[in-house]
Amino acid sequence: MVVGSADAAVKSSLQELVPAPVQVEAHNDITFTLAADAKIGIGSPEATKPAEYLAGVLRPSTGFALPIEHGVSGTGIALLIGADARVGDHGYQLDVTPKNVVIRAKTASGLFAGVNTLRQLLPPKVEAKTKQAGPWTVPGASILDYPRFAHRGAMLDVARHFFTVDQVKRYIDQIAAFKINYFHWHLSDDQGWRVEIKSWPDLTKIGGSTEVGGRKGQLFYTQAQYSDVVKYAADRNITVIPEFDMPGHTNAALASYGELNCDGKKRPLYTGTDVGFSSLCIAKDVTYKFIDDVVREISALTPGPYFHIGGDEALSTPDADYVKFMNKVLPIVKKHGKTTTGWHEFIKTSTDTALVPQYWGTEKSNAAVADAAKRGNKVVMSPANKIYLDMKYNKNTKLGLNWAGYIEVKDAYSWNPGSYLTGVGEGSVRGVEAPLWTETIKTSADIEYMAFPRLPVAAELGWSQSSALNWDKFAPRLGAFAPRWKIQGINYYASSQVPWKK
Repeated sequence: MVVGSADAAVKSSLQELVPAPVQVEAHNDITFTLAADAKIGIGSPEATKPAEYLAGVLRPSTGFALPIEHGVSGTGIALLIGADARVGDHGYQLDVTPKNVVIRAKTASGLFAGVNTLRQLLPPKVEAKTKQAGPWTVPGASILDYPRFAHRGAMLDVARHFFTVDQVKRYIDQIAAFKINYFHWHLSDDQGWRVEIKSWPDLTKIGGSTEVGGRKGQLFYTQAQYSDVVKYAADRNITVIPEFDMPGHTNAALASYGELNCDGKKRPLYTGTDVGFSSLCIAKDVTYKFIDDVVREISALTPGPYFHIGGDEALSTPDADYVKFMNKVLPIVKKHGKTTTGWHEFIKTSTDTALVPQYWGTEKSNAAVADAAKRGNKVVMSPANKIYLDMKYNKNTKLGLNWAGYIEVKDAYSWNPGSYLTGVGEGSVRGVEAPLWTETIKTSADIEYMAFPRLPVAAELGWSQSSALNWDKFAPRLGAFAPRWKIQGINYYASSQVPWKK
């Protein structure tokens, strides 16, 4: 990263970008100041959504109208399709001149990435939801940037504790700012079933009535609410991956319908945090009718290509039954037009190279995942002892768990997704995802405390080139976000490992 030493108040933002871009060239004699009469120009319809997203960030804090217009003229910001071939499908070029900021990309996805870099180049108060005093100055620069991995994900568990649509949208906004492009939504577990399935209404009537700790209520999303969140995410360049865990982690379903149990009897609702005790009845045809209906209804509401079937910790399902189950379920997902992804245990049951295993283990070797990578499967890396956001930072952390160890910020940063797992090299890694399980997480403030600052760590590991990963350089870049997060009201953990900017 090449940066100049001009006026620190403006230029420092070039040195504080997260994730670190591929190439930054500072133009020390140039700055651009966004003016009240500025416009956001778009060169083609593909730029409309990124332009609307940018305007949604800038209008409240600047108080400027910032109309979106076709064509590029005068001063302001331009979003254009057409860029250097090196940026690929998800990268961008950003050029700052005295008259305008021009973001170029080959796709809308790339424009979104460029827009989020521009946000970080503007003063932190640009993130405010009320009008602030300017000036809105951007340092002169030319940036060329593209991601290391295609998949940069964040997972939120709403089954252990339920979170409202507005709370989920708040988290989506927060992850979007760091170029996260997949939102993995864990929607069912032993403690709750969180989305309306019209052909099985008791899943939410009964299974969606409680959570860890025993709170009662209508703790689920209607299909309209689910679709609303999916669209909200898409408007921020984020693809939703719905997860319905099976055959284990299914007590909420087993409590809703007796026929899903081998003895035909409903299970009691469960509000604890143990795992591994539940299983769908593998031998019954109704089990697969149930799964077919769930996959069919949710797939129809989900434009993204992936359906996550869980598959982990099926401790009450014998191995032979587990294989039999997956041999029936994987074709169901495919029938409804989706690609199956799941926790890595499931990959031992199939040789289909389109399937995407998500590695959550704490060991640096796993034979089944290595075999899958050798066949050609792409792996999403989520090792629990490195990137699980619900692990405590240290023994004094009041939230979270520690079964995978304590994960301070430097620990979360200090691993290489492209060489972490034996037999799973760089070319076999689809990307990185940071899961957040919610056994102890009850509020948005809880989510934020555990996710920040480790979520930006995951974002950098997924986006930035391996040659750019350096803790001593990353820590001050991360610390520069403190004023921005304070303005946004993000309840972050102020790790002593990070030099936080005042």
